[in-house]
Amino acid sequence: MANVTQTPLNPGDSPLVREALSSVVSRETSATQAATQAGDAPGGAESTWPRPPKCRVIAVANQKGGVGKTTTSVNIAAALSMNGQRVLVVDLDPQGNASTALATEHRGDVPDVYQVLVDDLPMADIVKQVPDMPGLYCAPATIDLAGAEIELVSLVAREARLRRALTAYETELDYIIIDCPPSLGLLTVNALVAAEEVMIPIQCEYYALEGLGQLLRNVDLIKAHLNPTLRLSTIVLTMYDGRTRLASQVAEEVRAHFGDTVLNTVIPRSVRLSEAPSYGQSVMTYDPGSSGAMAYMDAAREIAHRAATV
Repeated sequence: MANVTQTPLNPGDSPLVREALSSVVSRETSATQAATQAGDAPGGAESTWPRPPKCRVIAVANQKGGVGKTTTSVNIAAALSMNGQRVLVVDLDPQGNASTALATEHRGDVPDVYQVLVDDLPMADIVKQVPDMPGLYCAPATIDLAGAEIELVSLVAREARLRRALTAYETELDYIIIDCPPSLGLLTVNALVAAEEVMIPIQCEYYALEGLGQLLRNVDLIKAHLNPTLRLSTIVLTMYDGRTRLASQVAEEVRAHFGDTVLNTVIPRSVRLSEAPSYGQSVMTYDPGSSGAMAYMDAAREIAHRAATV
């Protein structure tokens, strides 16, 4: 009995209760957050995000899988569009996860990025507006894109196919965000040749920095031979778990090495980030009051305010 009476009944001491309370608060704040983030509040801070002087083309790349490339691409794009920016997400991953999260059809017979790269289909023929998200567009990927790596090998100017397609796409945009596959093959090379900026999501775990050197070497090679304007502009720390010393150590190490390139905002681990795509949504609309949504909103704000220096 002594043990039972000594057990505190403070809800904050139970992880399960903490999660439940957090969920309730999250749902209660969703409506208010959504209105604010969508810029419904006239004259609010969210309506004053600066537009870039010209369209920013950003490749979200990291050959390590599971670091949050697609989650970052989709939610940064959604947050930007909710604050008055015109954004195109180019899904360059054959798995088509970005297309799923943006509720954009990507069955096998849907015109997609594969046909743009291999068959010279105009980009305008495949781009779809994301439902209920004015200013947000998606160029979908189907499983056909898995064969593009092989088919591109024999084509003329194979590394610049995506850049040519985007250059010919005349719709006025503020951002083009390219979601790269988890590899350093021809699809990723096409993204890096088409882009002016590279954004690298880095998971706050032990293996995070392994392979990063190879990616940076590839960026340098492409900059030297194919795209002299390319630069590493942004590093996003993802899947941050503040309860672990390891996450803090990885974050400190990345910040020490890359300095101001690393966003101040870190993206926490969040169940909502994983749930949102199953509803065909970004977390920004699925649960705007969740920790993941608010973190991505802050990250997108940082990226938008860097536009003046681009």
